[in-house]
Amino acid sequence: MESLSWRKSSRSSASGPDCVEIALVSCGAAVRDSKNADGARLEFGGTGWETFLLAAKTDSFVS
Repeated sequence: MESLSWRKSSRSSASGPDCVEIALVSCGAAVRDSKNADGARLEFGGTGWETFLLAAKTDSFVS
């Protein structure tokens, strides 16, 4: 993946523990835990990113 420009999500809490960073790319986005920048990250294509955002906004993740 190309060099990414990460930014803290507006949905992250100010004092932790829920801190998420996103990086938009030409064909989607990447998401990572800001406390573990070198750890795992999720990478989405355009349609997958739209689906992820919709699920997050409507609190409809299936557990």
